[in-house]
Amino acid sequence: MLVDDFNKERERLNELALEKANLSIKRFYALDTGTYAPAALDAKTKEMLGLVASMVLRCDDCIRYHLGQCYSLQVSDVELQDVFGIALMVGGSIVIPHHRRAVDYWESLKAT
Repeated sequence: MLVDDFNKERERLNELALEKANLSIKRFYALDTGTYAPAALDAKTKEMLGLVASMVLRCDDCIRYHLGQCYSLQVSDVELQDVFGIALMVGGSIVIPHHRRAVDYWESLKAT
């Protein structure tokens, strides 16, 4: 339920935002999407980097999005623990609440 609710709400809000968006905003959204396409780094690595950045910036929506992408790209539990460790090291103890919610969301992803 947690995963489905998040994905539905994100999709709804993206559609609304893009419907109202000017060209600059649409270009930014496209740039964001393109950034995670495979290039010198594969998509899996890029999503793990995005997850670290999102945790350090403390954006729960971004964390959930990147966790979903990591799950679809078959990031293992062991790899995810390394990602969490880096985020905690870079971000410090203020990341702990986001780490807790990330673990909960990851478990929800695995249960779907």
